[in-house]
Amino acid sequence: MKAIRLAEPWKISCVELEKPMPKEGEALIRIVTAGICGSDIGAFRGTNGLVSYPRVIGHELAGVIESIPENNKHGLKAGDRVVVDPYLYCGQCYPCSIGRTNCCTDLKVLGVHVDGGMAEYFCHPADMLVKIPDGMSWEQAAMAEPLTISLHGVHRGGLKAGEYCAIYGAGPIGLVAGMVAECYGAHAIIIDLVQERLDFAKSVGIEYTVNSGRENAEERVREITGGSMAQLVMECSGANPCIRGTLDLVSHAGRITFTGWPKKETSLPTDMITKKEVDIRGARTSAGEFQEALELIASGKVDMMKILTRTVSIDQAAETIVDIEKNPGNYMKVVVRVSEDA
Repeated sequence: MKAIRLAEPWKISCVELEKPMPKEGEALIRIVTAGICGSDIGAFRGTNGLVSYPRVIGHELAGVIESIPENNKHGLKAGDRVVVDPYLYCGQCYPCSIGRTNCCTDLKVLGVHVDGGMAEYFCHPADMLVKIPDGMSWEQAAMAEPLTISLHGVHRGGLKAGEYCAIYGAGPIGLVAGMVAECYGAHAIIIDLVQERLDFAKSVGIEYTVNSGRENAEERVREITGGSMAQLVMECSGANPCIRGTLDLVSHAGRITFTGWPKKETSLPTDMITKKEVDIRGARTSAGEFQEALELIASGKVDMMKILTRTVSIDQAAETIVDIEKNPGNYMKVVVRVSEDA
């Protein structure tokens, strides 16, 4: 079978591998579409310290079940169209025991700690597959996983209708977080340095945008919110100045969620945390959010196709990843068509 594999940083290619055989409790899936994620670009660059090499990439996966144990918990069967929950957890540690499986002390992410599924066939635990609604396109299905990341940040922040949600970063996760916020009846404010991305944010329905290179973000958020500031601030860029800036934008008694992964630690004024009595919450990957993500896409409440830049074949995937690394401004979201739907 064909697969997209990193031999080492900066060396990516489409290779021929043996078709996998499912172990006990696993399903065999014929992959149809696979999204390219920013973490795949980090793995290509060698800047993600969690990635080991060689590594087959890919964790935004949709496909058709070829075989599956009969006793799987969702009642799935061969021929069903599914998306893959890519976060493998132990089920035994404290976080797993309270349902926060994304915080598993032995968490393994596809394409990072173990081989991913940007390949023609892939084996995965049968109970970690979610059925795709009828009528959903394969491209939409492959974008359910990034939607779960944004959803998890919104859930961790406890966003309510009518609140203001300030979001640092107009990349895919920040944009989709803004789309979710608007869907929830909140007012999204997206902050970025790149005007083209902010213009794109407006085109997908984001209510407010702030160019922090041209205007004072704190003053602009104060103006938008009538002085109250944002009840929820989401950091989706991983940039240290933005992490620090969250405390300036958050309201008294507000919440902050950190989704972005910074490369180094950030110094924070803890007196502001105490003065405002701010809740600061990490937001890593997702846990149990695939069903809602698929429902939001199927209903049209969140239109993930608006952020799709292009679809490429598996033979074009390696060269596309090279080009995304060189010209990130030309891309928002790319989906790889691994095989045709039978």
